[in-house]
Amino acid sequence: MLYPVYAVLFADTGLDAAEISSLFVIWSLAGFVLEVPSGVLADLLPRRTLLVLAPLLNGAGFALWTVAPSYPAFAAGFVLWGAGASLRSGTYQALAWTELDRLGAADGYEQLVGRGRALGLTAQLLAAAVAGPVLAAGGYRALGLASTAALALCASVALTLPDSRAPAPQEGEEEPGFGSVLRGGLRELRRAPGARRAALFWAVVTGVTALDEYVPLLADAVAPGPAALPLLVGLVTAGAAVGGWLAGRGPRRAGGLLAVGAGCLAGGALSGHPAGLVPVAVAYGVFEWTMALADARLQAAVSDRSRATVTSLAGFGSEVVAVLVFAGYALGSQVAGTGLLFAAGAVPYLLMSLSDFREWRRRGRRTLKE
Repeated sequence: MLYPVYAVLFADTGLDAAEISSLFVIWSLAGFVLEVPSGVLADLLPRRTLLVLAPLLNGAGFALWTVAPSYPAFAAGFVLWGAGASLRSGTYQALAWTELDRLGAADGYEQLVGRGRALGLTAQLLAAAVAGPVLAAGGYRALGLASTAALALCASVALTLPDSRAPAPQEGEEEPGFGSVLRGGLRELRRAPGARRAALFWAVVTGVTALDEYVPLLADAVAPGPAALPLLVGLVTAGAAVGGWLAGRGPRRAGGLLAVGAGCLAGGALSGHPAGLVPVAVAYGVFEWTMALADARLQAAVSDRSRATVTSLAGFGSEVVAVLVFAGYALGSQVAGTGLLFAAGAVPYLLMSLSDFREWRRRGRRTLKE
């Protein structure tokens, strides 16, 4: 419940815009620095243990914000948040794929991760809906305690996951270390074109969705009044959730649908009308569906020993793309409006759809030759 209002908490504590921005920089840096090392750890240590620890770190940060609201506490909380997010990134995907594969059910991975993201988005909507009343009744302390309790519950659920880990070394092989696992992941990306293409596709499609941070600005530009703003933003979030629920269904290549999503994003953003948020919601549903497909492709293309490491390397690439999106939006906002900037954001999706179509044609020609 803290998520929708944490920036307001910072301001009410006395922080100015520069101080709040510096906290976001700390948050981003923590994610950058810890993303790949945490993936390597997930190929060395029991993955369930890391998934139990991840929400506890995040919860510890929220607890700090609750009991000692101040700039140092906020900064430490963001470092803990970044650490927890990094521990989840790559670890969860590796555990889910590995355990499904052991059950002979790897085909269900795409649907599982899509529904997981859809549930997360639905929970986000519910948390935003109740945050206001809880804040009015108990203030930021009530929100902080509720958020900390939710993350403790998340850790307890993680305890029920299988005790998954990367395959043990075979007889005669040396015990893997941090450096050897990292080199193995980099080697896999360098030598396996399928893994490299899948990682790049996933990084771009996922990273460009950072544009959704500006959806409230797009909605505000066309909303008929302040009361309509939450409804329009919620509409886009609901569209993304529907896309997650539909993951694993439909065509097995993303090119066509991704092109449709890019068109919906550009057309809806340029419409200048509240109804334009409907095609934008459709676009984000397509993007959620595509991200699940891209994730499944990546997991199918890498080996179990380097699975979390390669996934975290792709996650690092996604963060780089997201930073480029933020920088591009900041620069573009000096000369263009929100609608035009969102239309420009559709271009990478269109390029990825063309790339996917070319890859499909290449595979088709290779199959005919064989």
